[in-house]
Amino acid sequence: MRVLLVEDDEMLGDAVKTYVHRQGHAVDWALTRDDAEASLDAAAYDLVLLDLRLPDGSGLDILKGLRARRDEVPVIIMTAHDQVSDRIAGLNAGADDYLVKPVDLGELQARIHAVSRRYGTHKLPELTVNGGAVYSSERRIVSVDGAEIQLSSREWAVLDRLIVRKRAIVSKAQIEEALYAFGAEVESNTVEVYVSRLRRKLGRDAIETVRGVGYRISSDAN
Repeated sequence: MRVLLVEDDEMLGDAVKTYVHRQGHAVDWALTRDDAEASLDAAAYDLVLLDLRLPDGSGLDILKGLRARRDEVPVIIMTAHDQVSDRIAGLNAGADDYLVKPVDLGELQARIHAVSRRYGTHKLPELTVNGGAVYSSERRIVSVDGAEIQLSSREWAVLDRLIVRKRAIVSKAQIEEALYAFGAEVESNTVEVYVSRLRRKLGRDAIETVRGVGYRISSDAN
């Protein structure tokens, strides 16, 4: 997933960004409300990790703005506000989950996984890809002929983006968004390299190239 982290505490922000990135997600980090809103205007995110107390305003206003324009991106609030009334306000504003600081990183990953099960790839409990590979979202594995295949974090990022949009054509730019956070160097052939690696692991017919447009996962699923 591509994740926007909104957190002004530099020590905590760095720890969360590093941890979430190691789980295979691209992470953009905004330290202010203005930076967060600029990022949301510039890119499409799969998840927002949102602090409420920011130096130039309230994270709750960011959340309200998202929902007011019918942006349903999942949002997990991370805040030191631990009153029940604060939690109710966050959830009523449209948050999908709420974590009180100090944040346990293992619990954060579990919450991210729980939220992602309700969106995107996890709407498909299992998908058989042409060529014989089986993708299980519940178990978070992909296998060929019953044997689990090991994928790198970026290979997972590419596969997830294709599975989310099954039967739809996914452009090179959309895959690049899944692979990189802001500031990361994007080489011209990066997408082709990871698609080629996935084909070697999952089968030549697993991913279809739509010349001049993008890529599509090859599956008989509706």
